[in-house]
Amino acid sequence: MGMETAKKGFFNKALNGIERVGNRLPDPFILFVGMAVAVMIASFIFSMFDASVKHPGTGETLPINNLLSGEGLKYILETMITNFTGFAPLGIVLAMMLGIGLTEKVGLFDYAIKKSIMKSPPWLLTYAVAFVGIMGNIASDAAMLLVPPLAAMIFYKVGRHPLAGLAVGYASAGAGFTANLFIVGTDALLSGISTEAAKIVDDSIIVTPVDNWYFNIVSVFMLTLLAGFITSKFIEPRLGKYKGDAVELEVEEEDPRSGKALRNAVIAGLLYVALLAVGIFWPDSPLRGEGGTIIPSPFISGIVPIILFLFLVVGITFGISVGKIKSGKDIAGYMAESMKDMSGYIVLIFAISQFIAYFSWSNIGTWIAVNGAMFLESINFTGIGLIIGYIIFTAMMNFLITSGSAKWALEAPIFVPLFMQLGYHPAFTQVAYRVADSSTNIVTPLLPYMVVVLTFMQKYDKKAGIGTLISLMLPFSICFLIAWILLILVFFYAGIPFGPGISPFLN
Repeated sequence: MGMETAKKGFFNKALNGIERVGNRLPDPFILFVGMAVAVMIASFIFSMFDASVKHPGTGETLPINNLLSGEGLKYILETMITNFTGFAPLGIVLAMMLGIGLTEKVGLFDYAIKKSIMKSPPWLLTYAVAFVGIMGNIASDAAMLLVPPLAAMIFYKVGRHPLAGLAVGYASAGAGFTANLFIVGTDALLSGISTEAAKIVDDSIIVTPVDNWYFNIVSVFMLTLLAGFITSKFIEPRLGKYKGDAVELEVEEEDPRSGKALRNAVIAGLLYVALLAVGIFWPDSPLRGEGGTIIPSPFISGIVPIILFLFLVVGITFGISVGKIKSGKDIAGYMAESMKDMSGYIVLIFAISQFIAYFSWSNIGTWIAVNGAMFLESINFTGIGLIIGYIIFTAMMNFLITSGSAKWALEAPIFVPLFMQLGYHPAFTQVAYRVADSSTNIVTPLLPYMVVVLTFMQKYDKKAGIGTLISLMLPFSICFLIAWILLILVFFYAGIPFGPGISPFLN
């Protein structure tokens, strides 16, 4: 399996064609600037025909507002800053990253991931790699760079094919990206965009970071078992016995204080959770809602700062114990470093916020949602089959736009209002998006991490090419997507909530 075979056959020719098309797409920032301009032009054309739409909630007839009119240009100039600063995901994600970023910078995530894999017994190794890879998205994309080479090295040391370890590590971290036992930055990012999109139809609907939590928890265990099964039944038999000469990857020398630091961080985290539990279940707790409810309650609505403080507690404890935090200045410094990593995201959000604001103000989003819903109803295509069709559509879109946040920012203003018109909750549409986006991450040549993982792969097989990697990833990608669709069907028909109080349908 090498570069000689990677370019042969219809499938690889198709992948090469997709790569050429995708490489011609502009940078996501420029893409959304272009989309904002396209909305302006579309609003002008719509207004020429006096297009309007009846708002499904208020019954008010809304005209398509022309962004290129005097009023429209005034709106653009007067709201450009507030569109950006008032964009819901911006504050949520930056706040979450203050905690997550600090925890990553002091080295807690790297150490925990390495120890989780290295100390696994041989019979459990594959499943441990899969579990750690899936859970690794706590540290955002870092798991896609850390888990695959580490898993390959460990597989090699225990006499198994190193590419099998690399495959399950990359597949779990990349295709299992949306699943986690905890609430992470991705939940905050996507829910914020979903809320903004839902406002096109109903200002009162808020999608919180916990709205997909139950589904994500089940997904972790399902994908862990599935990844282990695929590796042992398909990947390793196909690879056979490894006969190459491996170039062992260097592992940074471990700080002797890290073990004690991790223990201290876990204890601090558990004490924080225990204190929080006491605060929730205390009689007449201010964290409960009216009548003592948890859903809704200040606890649910304030979940982002609660999670932020959890990461700060464990991160600061680990940093102090390992000697990386010696004063408050160090804490602020690590937080500042994490914000530097978010600079590209902040720039992208400026363009995304303008696009969504223009889409909403022009009423084009409402027009598409209402007329699209009427069309789907007229052809009797409104059930769960529509959701499955949307999942497949988004999975294919991943071959052109690999950024999950950028793609959701593009799709959410169209599909969230559209599915709301058909009675579906925005959080349910978000679940459909997440499983589609995650499952095909690992088979698109446009994902930046694919080149890095290919470099790791070539340390064990110098002839390996992008076709080699994709051929190893396809079984994971296809099986994950099918399994996730089936899991959505189970939740849908069994009436299992996708998150606290979240059903597929609007109340």
